[in-house]
Amino acid sequence: MPGQLTAKGKATRNRIIRGAATVLRRKGVASSTLDDIMAQTRTSKSQLFHYFPAGKDELLLAVAQFEADQVLEDQQPHLGRLDSWEAWDRWRDSVIKRYETQGDECPLGALFLQVGRSTPGARAIVIELFRSWQESLAAGIRALQTAGKLSGALDADARAAALLAAIQGGVSILLSTGRSTHLRAALDQGIADLRRAGCIGG
Repeated sequence: MPGQLTAKGKATRNRIIRGAATVLRRKGVASSTLDDIMAQTRTSKSQLFHYFPAGKDELLLAVAQFEADQVLEDQQPHLGRLDSWEAWDRWRDSVIKRYETQGDECPLGALFLQVGRSTPGARAIVIELFRSWQESLAAGIRALQTAGKLSGALDADARAAALLAAIQGGVSILLSTGRSTHLRAALDQGIADLRRAGCIGG
C-alpha cells in the first residue's frame, strides 16, 4: 500500500506510525490499544484500517520499521562520517547517549515480542537493520584505510561485524541491568582494538 499512496496519504500514514510509536513507548506494547493510538493520532477506525488493512499487527510492524530506522538515525551524522578517529569518538558518544536515554526498555524488542520475531516481516526488519549498521561501520573502517590511518590489509567487514556484535552484547546487558558500563567498555575496547590492529598512523 505505501507505494500506492499520494503524498498526502503517505504523510498521514507516517503521522499515524509516529503517533503509534509515541503511545507504545509511553504505555508499552502489550498495554496499548487501537483506541489509544486513534486518540493520539486523531484518526478514526476506518482511517486507521485504510492505511493498515491487516489491523494492529500490520501497524506494529510499521512501527517496528520506524524504530529500527531510528536506531541508525540517532547515530547520525557521525555513523556516516567515520573518516577520522575523532569522528569515531563522536559516534561512540552518540551510541552511548542513545541507549542510556532509552534505558532498560527496548521498544523495538517489545514490538518483535508482540508480533513474533521469527515472522517474515519482523525478521526482515532485523536483518536489514544489522546489515545497514555493519555496512556503515565497514565503510568507516575503509575511510580510515583510504586516509592512511589503518592498514589496507585489515578486513573491514570482519572488524565491523565484531564491533557490532560487541555493541549488541553491551546493549543486552544494559537492558537487563539498566547500566551502560558494559556498552561503554565494548565500544572503548572495540575502537582501541581497531586502532591497534594494522594501525600505521595516528
